[in-house]
Amino acid sequence: MEDSLLRKRTGTFNRYIGEIMDYLMEQYKAKPTTPEEAVTAVKDGDWVDFGFGVNTPEALDKALAARAWEVWDVNIRGGISLSEPAVTGPSCVGHFTWNPWHCSGIDRKVIGTGGMGFFAPIRYADLPKYYKNNEIHVNVAMLMTGPMDGDGYFSFTLTTSHLDAVCRNADIVIVEVNRNMPHAFSKEGSKVHIDDVKYIVEHDSPLRTLAAAPSTEIDNKIADLIVNEIPNGACLQLGIGAMPNAIGQKIADSDLKDLGVHTEMYVDAFVEMTEKGRITGKFKNLDRLHQVYAFAAGSQKMYDFLNGNTEVLGAPVDYTNNPAVVAQIDKFYSINNAIDIDLFGQFNAESAGTKQISGTGGQLDFAIGAYQSNGGKSFIAMTSTYTNKDGGIESRIRPTLAVGSVVTTPRSVTQYVVTEYGMFNCKGKSLWQRAEGLIDLAHPDFREDLIKEADKMGVWRRVHKRF
Repeated sequence: MEDSLLRKRTGTFNRYIGEIMDYLMEQYKAKPTTPEEAVTAVKDGDWVDFGFGVNTPEALDKALAARAWEVWDVNIRGGISLSEPAVTGPSCVGHFTWNPWHCSGIDRKVIGTGGMGFFAPIRYADLPKYYKNNEIHVNVAMLMTGPMDGDGYFSFTLTTSHLDAVCRNADIVIVEVNRNMPHAFSKEGSKVHIDDVKYIVEHDSPLRTLAAAPSTEIDNKIADLIVNEIPNGACLQLGIGAMPNAIGQKIADSDLKDLGVHTEMYVDAFVEMTEKGRITGKFKNLDRLHQVYAFAAGSQKMYDFLNGNTEVLGAPVDYTNNPAVVAQIDKFYSINNAIDIDLFGQFNAESAGTKQISGTGGQLDFAIGAYQSNGGKSFIAMTSTYTNKDGGIESRIRPTLAVGSVVTTPRSVTQYVVTEYGMFNCKGKSLWQRAEGLIDLAHPDFREDLIKEADKMGVWRRVHKRF
């Protein structure tokens, strides 16, 4: 009797599963189309969302650019572009406007072209809420995804970030399915169901990669200073660029152990550290044994590393970058870089005067969260000088920030400042102490002038002799 009942229930369950699969396949067969057909969904004046980073569509981008003379005043959101969007080409001016949330070198070039692109300032952790609260609207969302799974979902794979909020907000969702996308795992908010998709475009293209910037001797010297501060069991957040890359390499080659990862951007340095046994997540207060990130961009080796790796999880950026979440993780070490700093301790990490370079990203949130963490620290590092476009050497430590430069991390939040000349903790320091400590980090050729300017600004104590 029991065997008969079990067989009956099993049969009913199998029929139910079969019906679901039949439904999903019928849905899938009804929605595939060409890129050219799919982009006809875009109308004059629409706001279109291209996603972010690796998930920026390719075939749909080209097809939409080909429609430039058919539409007018279409605004497109994106960011961290790893190749130049076709919709930003010369023939698209006036028809499309590029509005990046964060800038790669490619986005920087686009917004430097008159009328073609305009940066959208954000606190990255807030981005999902913009969509959820309908403070912004999406007429059409076009995203690159992985293939549909057995439950009818298309995964965002490498970019959890804010894409779930984008799809929930959008009137029309179009997915560009790429079988080369890795099968990356996530906590939540990393997929869209076929019921919510209007069109499916199948287009297998090589994934866009982001080469790690080569580190210099000075980068390595700064990296040594920071790595010497990191204890076993610390949880790491690294920014992008040569400096964080150098730090990651130094950690990989160190004898540190049981490190954790909770970061905005997953970069190649984390792969190197994991392969050399530095990262286990053993002592993480949250997401123990897991590395957590909002989006990933790097080499094909990194994408292969993430493929099928259950130890690394994507998560929405309002989780990864939330200072309240970061503060719960003991010994959280936030490591970022910047363009310049003034003698008051104000960091600029996103512009050269009024020229946009990058974006706020998560620097401010991680600086706040790391300091609130039990045993945590926030480091912002930079070389003491840079070479300007005319070949001259200029100091990154300035009396005041250049006119138009953005304050990314305010003076009240800045903790450790690091250059090749040392490290200084701004917390609890008065203005004269800050001026003194920061001038010590400047290149010796600029220190006398900085002292004179500090004196003019009233933040220098004459009783202190410097040399």
